[in-house]
Formats: sequence, structure tokens, C-alpha cells
Amino acid sequence: MIHRYNDLQTVLNEDIYGPLQNDSVIIVVQVHKRITYLRHLIVSLAQARGISRTLLVFSHDYYDDDINDLVQSIDFCKVIQIFYPFSIQTHPNEFPGADPGDCPRDIKKEQALLRKCNNALHPDLYGHYREAKFTQTKHHWWWKANRVFDQLEVTKYHTGMMVFLEEDHYVAEDFLYILELMFRKSQDLCPKCNILSLGTYLKTFNYYTYNKKHYVNGWYPRKTVKVGTVREDRQASQLHDQGSFGSFSSSYSMLSRSQLKDAARRIRATVDVGTLLDQNQKTPRRSPPDLPAWYDRPQVALNGQTHNNDISVEVTPWISSKHNMGMAFNRTTWYDIVRCARHFCEYDDYNWDWSLQHVSQQCLKQKLHVMVVKGPRVFHIGECGVHHKKSNCESNQVISKVQQVLKVARGSQQLFPRSISLTQTSVIKKTKLRKGNGGWGDQRDHQLCFNMTLVGR
Repeated sequence: MIHRYNDLQTVLNEDIYGPLQNDSVIIVVQVHKRITYLRHLIVSLAQARGISRTLLVFSHDYYDDDINDLVQSIDFCKVIQIFYPFSIQTHPNEFPGADPGDCPRDIKKEQALLRKCNNALHPDLYGHYREAKFTQTKHHWWWKANRVFDQLEVTKYHTGMMVFLEEDHYVAEDFLYILELMFRKSQDLCPKCNILSLGTYLKTFNYYTYNKKHYVNGWYPRKTVKVGTVREDRQASQLHDQGSFGSFSSSYSMLSRSQLKDAARRIRATVDVGTLLDQNQKTPRRSPPDLPAWYDRPQVALNGQTHNNDISVEVTPWISSKHNMGMAFNRTTWYDIVRCARHFCEYDDYNWDWSLQHVSQQCLKQKLHVMVVKGPRVFHIGECGVHHKKSNCESNQVISKVQQVLKVARGSQQLFPRSISLTQTSVIKKTKLRKGNGGWGDQRDHQLCFNMTLVGR
């Protein structure tokens, strides 16, 4: 079944939205089997400005009819599904699944050699043997990247940006707009940057928080429908944006300098306030079509002048634990990475992002540098996964936090900024070479990973 999907390479909704354009964004989503999270991600994507011009690529390592029905019900952009062909599901009792002849994880090497179990000669750097369930994610990530850049007919000649997401991510409605701003400014602000990062983790949610007891110019944001409700899901499926990517209108507030300073003290954020707009600006302001109506509510400053908010970005060497979510890069960066395939495939770490960090440090002539948005546009909503197990894996609690963060961002008019500005980054100390996390000592994993690099190239 999965081979038939992979051979057909059917692009859904292409008859509605037309063929993929070279300047369009490709969004690649790695999917396992957490359908609840995936539903939330799809709802958030449906509300994103400019989504109709994108191609959504869902890369699965688990075949599930309910997940397939969910993905195939998407009607707001072009969609294609690809299936990782070496999954544990399709190989439950043989490599790359768990072969009965494999060495137990904690057996000593001497005992493994006596038993003559699979890969007895090569435990990982901590003396442990392979666990199939931990190796799959890295294999899947590498296969997926090779597949979309070099093998899919619809994408293999594409030179634009590819955004990499996972099933337990959630995007802001302006994430494509911000990506376009960052891409356009990257050559001026950071010529050496080869990755753009839109994401963050829970500990940095307070970027958007502010004191709700205060308000600016006598205005409180109106209540909006929460993302994920039945009403919002229905509305989201109808949002078919007709504008071109990169030509969005944006909202700004008309505040005096004194009011802006006062607001800055109340809003715990580092957004830089832009320069005054032309007082004689004649163009009427319009909100993006899929934003709430209160975006168009004017705020007249005492002196009649207008302001707009910039969004701050920073530039830094790419660090796997900080910049691995909502990553975007193009074919040029990918070819630099794929030339270092052996460093990726043979590094004793079962995490794809730590392996990519190793590639950057040990192989690339120009290390990976990232431009990262200070106000996140991609959020992590997963409570459970490979690294985290909890008794309650419902996403509602984290989703509520994300919804509140975005509500605050709307209320303080931090979405759809007019421009971006580079914050002064502190001096980065030389990154130490890190010891891998292990779990990747098996020679069979090295070879499978490297073979996936060669197929179709």
C-alpha cells in the first residue's frame, strides 16, 4: 500500500490551486501516529495567511486510515503524502525493526560476542545495543529530506524555501508572512545565514506576555473565537487565500512616542518600534482577510502621526536544542548538508538534530547559522513522544497556553509587523564538541542511512 502511494506521487487539490510555483513555500510535516496533535496543527495551518500557495508534504512512518482520511480532507492547499518505507510497522520482526536475533540493549559486549547476536561487535559509545524504536525518527528525517529535495517529481527542482514541521507543532497565522520577511532581509542582515527558524519552546512563551490590567489609548482587544473549536474549524476550512505570497497588507497602531514608551513598559517583549510612517500616507489600511475584524480598528494618536511595530530577529550559530523547530532552508543549504552524509549517518546519536549539529561543527566549510525570530511563530504542543511519557497525553492544556499567547500577540498588534530589525547579539563562545547521546552504534543503521542518501540521486 505505501509503495503504491510513493509510486503514484498524487498531489491533491492541484486542480484547484494550480501547479507549484518556484517561489512558493513547501511545508514538510513529519507524522507518526498522534492524530490529536496533528488535527491541531492542520487547523492552525488552515488559518495561515498565504497557505493556499503552498504545498503540504506529509511524511508518514505509520500507516493509519484515520490519519489518511484527516490529511486527505484538507481543502485549503495542495497536499501530497509520502510514506517512509523502512518503518517498524512494515518490518516488525526484522531490521530496521526489532530482529529476534538482535543483542539485548544492556548485555555486555563479551556476552554478546559469545551469543553471536546481531551487531555484537558494535555497541554504542555507552555500551548499549540498538533499540529500534529510538532509531526510526532519525532515519525518517533523513529519508524525508532526501525524498523531497531529490526524488519527488513535484519538488525535486524546486529552489524555494522548505519549512520542516512535526505533527505536534502549531503555527501562528502570520508564520508564512514572517518567513517571507526574514527571507527578503536575510541577505542584508545576515548573508552567512543558511537557516531561518520560526519556532520556540514553552519556556520562551513569555515573549508575548503583558499586563492585561493596562491598555493603550483606551483600547482593549476584543475576544476572539478560540482555535480548535468547532466553529473555528469550520471557518478555517473555508479560508482560501487568493493573494500572492509576500504581498500581504499589515496592521499597525497609531500611537504617539509617549504612548509607545508607556506601552513598552507594560508589554514584556523586545519588539523594536519602527520609525514613523509618512504622515501623508493615503493608502487605506486593510487587514489580511483571515484575521479578526478588530484588526482594522484605527487608533488615532494625539499628534496625528502613525507608528508600526518591527519584529526582532537575532543571528546566531545554529544550535540543535534551540533552533530545531520550524526550520526553513533551501536546496543550496541541503546540498551542503547532504555532502556530509557520512558525518550524519555515522555519528553515534539517535537524534537527527544533534547529528545535524555534528555535521555543522565537523564537516561544513561554512557552519550553519540561523536567523531566528524573537517572537515565535511555531510552537511545540506535544506532551508525549519519544522523549516524554506522561499519564495524560491530551494536548488541551498546552493548546490553551498557545491560544492565549497568540491572543495576546493579536491584542498587542505583534502579528503581521511591517518590517523586521536585527537585535544586537551577544558574542557567542566557541561551541564545544559534544559527545553524542548514543543509540546509533549499529553498523546496519549507518548503512541504511547512507543508502537512503544514494537512492534517486
